[in-house]
Amino acid sequence: MAAVTTGVGLSLDTLRRLPAEARPAVRPDDLTPGILHLGLGAFHRAHQAVYTEEAIAAAGGDWGIVAVAPRSREVVDRLAAQDGLYSVVTLSADGAAPRVIGSLAELRRAADDPQAIVDRIADPAIRVLTLTVTETAYRIDPAGRLLLDERLRAELTGSAPPASIPALLTRGLLARAAAGAGPISVVCCDNLHANGARLRGVVEQALAVAGGDLGPGVSFPSTMVDRIVPATTEQTRQLAEAGLGVVDLVPVAGEPFRQWVIEDCFPGGRPAWDLAGAVLTSDVAPWEALKLRVLNAVHSALAYLGALAGQQTVAEAMALPGAHQVLSRFIAEDVAPTLVAPDGQCPIRYGQAALERFTNPAIGHRTIQIAMDGSQKLPYRLLGTIADARAAGGRARWAALVLAAWMRFVRGVADDGSALPLDDPLAERLRASLVGAADTPVGLADALFGVEEIFGPELVGDAPLRTQVVEWLTDLDRYGAAATIRSLGGTL
Repeated sequence: MAAVTTGVGLSLDTLRRLPAEARPAVRPDDLTPGILHLGLGAFHRAHQAVYTEEAIAAAGGDWGIVAVAPRSREVVDRLAAQDGLYSVVTLSADGAAPRVIGSLAELRRAADDPQAIVDRIADPAIRVLTLTVTETAYRIDPAGRLLLDERLRAELTGSAPPASIPALLTRGLLARAAAGAGPISVVCCDNLHANGARLRGVVEQALAVAGGDLGPGVSFPSTMVDRIVPATTEQTRQLAEAGLGVVDLVPVAGEPFRQWVIEDCFPGGRPAWDLAGAVLTSDVAPWEALKLRVLNAVHSALAYLGALAGQQTVAEAMALPGAHQVLSRFIAEDVAPTLVAPDGQCPIRYGQAALERFTNPAIGHRTIQIAMDGSQKLPYRLLGTIADARAAGGRARWAALVLAAWMRFVRGVADDGSALPLDDPLAERLRASLVGAADTPVGLADALFGVEEIFGPELVGDAPLRTQVVEWLTDLDRYGAAATIRSLGGTL
């Protein structure tokens, strides 16, 4: 696509140039902040910021967002140059539709002045604090234990500036309690299992080091978030400019589908997110399990099988002959029997809708990107399904195939001999487990099943599961991922 070169940048002064359907529902300069958000990445801007803008437009309220980037200067500077405005480019098979979002009322970079962020959290006007900082930023192990080191201890006790997310959050909540600033809800929007309870656990462990307590009126609602948000590219910027008629320095892209399920526990109030399409509920757990075990597990399956087969994107992996049939069986036979679905939801229909979403060629979601952090994702996306299915007498045949594909990915070589990157918090541990292991399916399975931090004692000692995985590894070694899937699809 040829770039549109208007030379005019997006700002409050240029909103009149935008097509009516692309203009923001609210203006940043009309908003009073009531939310502080930590993590100014693409997902927040394509998800919670959109819901919040639509909620304010529907029902009003002082719910402008104080958007805090922990470290990135570039995103803050570029957004500031645009008066806090940016666009979300919705990508579908029918084309691209950009719309400008206006819910970011204030922009901050925590690394510039950490104490200013602590003070802002303690401001009585802030009644909701949301986070999208990725799983690793919480500094916890898979069991939810805070990974304390000397630096974090210093940040928590005040002998060093609060640079980490646990320290910023804990010091801010302590300052808020000391000021008697009133109730606040701390809302994790990252893909952590039971993220509300887990975030509360992080804060409580940090408080044990920092001293003090939260005081009354602090809640930690759980959430489930869903929208595919691929990395911004030059094409994203060109699509935004073509649709807006002005230059957007920081557009984000997203699929048409979005979902936000929120535990309705907000002692200080909340925006009318339900009027923007969010689901408010007393129990997020069934929704979370549905997403993790169906959509996220299928996403990981496509990432590992697709990367082995040389497919660059999820849509390309989904187009492999046999992929749809194999993944449909995975959902229906392995996953669905382990779930208690939310009212009105059918895991198999939900799974088929997910498969349809993954065929969207406009998204360009890279298999290598989804394959990151497998050691952190698989326990929730896949291993729980395997454990529950086998406890109920099932075989978890298809889940074992996905697990085998992950093991082949960890080995680091695609079917065509090209190198595969291992971007994972346990990368050193995983590589160390392979040292001295026989370069055979049995050797690979023995080495990686020995990583108890991932599998736990139950699956580490599951000999029938190991046998299944070795059988799949043998097929993947002999035929490659694409041929294995094709042959399976032809028999289903």
